[in-house]
Amino acid sequence: MTVVAESTSQHPKPDIDPEPKTKPELITFAVVVGAPLVAIAAAVPFAWGWGLSWLDIVISFVLYIVSGLGVTVGFHRYFTHGSFKAPRPVKIALGIAGSLSLEMSVLDWVATHRKHHKFSDKEGDPHSPWRFGPGFKAMSKGLLYAHMGWLFESTRANREKYAPDLYKDPVIRKLHSWFPVMAITSIFLPAILGGLLTWSWWGAATAFFWGTLVRIGLLHHVTWSINSICHVFGEEAFQVRDKSRNVWWLAIPSFGESWHNLHHSDPTCARHGALKGQIDLSAGTIRLLEKAGWATDVRWPDPERLAAKRVV
Repeated sequence: MTVVAESTSQHPKPDIDPEPKTKPELITFAVVVGAPLVAIAAAVPFAWGWGLSWLDIVISFVLYIVSGLGVTVGFHRYFTHGSFKAPRPVKIALGIAGSLSLEMSVLDWVATHRKHHKFSDKEGDPHSPWRFGPGFKAMSKGLLYAHMGWLFESTRANREKYAPDLYKDPVIRKLHSWFPVMAITSIFLPAILGGLLTWSWWGAATAFFWGTLVRIGLLHHVTWSINSICHVFGEEAFQVRDKSRNVWWLAIPSFGESWHNLHHSDPTCARHGALKGQIDLSAGTIRLLEKAGWATDVRWPDPERLAAKRVV
């Protein structure tokens, strides 16, 4: 993980940001979490013979790829862990793409995730499924909390403490301030495209359903599954100090993030699925960026380091 320097003054920065989540923010979280769940539940009967076109599929697929890779390649591997370096235009593009996921602003996302790595599955972890202890009842409660319950906490990770490099970056501060605009764009862009390309209100409605509600709901729950499922179930291939595991069936929808065990073993590594047969679409994207000259100093897996950390 990118090293975050602690304050050397007599008054170190607190873990909790002095600016708590406001009621409008918490209400927005509720809508963002709830509406896609309803949409996904209605998806099958809604699409049965009507309500789904190839245009809806293309819009949803493209935006899922863009916003999903914006999170995995941009927010996670680039901004949080510094797995590679990128020029300013690519940096901005990754920040915008990740913001379209409606998960958090780049600044809040990075601060939260760095705090997660510092306290992974221990007291202080923002979203550990082991928060309430072992046992079926405690783990059921913990899984729900780790999946999305933690989003409704009014406190947030201290941005200046956990992301001081980004906090001081004017580009990141601008992306942070423009997050609401990018979120609104992500919500209404599918409907605009669907309406203009079909020249009908029905085309706008179905594109909104699939390209906004279902797309965002699916992406969110795949992302949250890394926090919940991948810290309880799966296989351990590398030595770690927490409960991070590999979950193969989430590999493709999560763009390789579900090879979570190696990530916690070697956080700055640009490839999480480093073993044979482990598909990592995010690493493949970084490889393409590297070949195009848009990513440099990529921290690819080191064979000796991997061998030293393998679980025998």
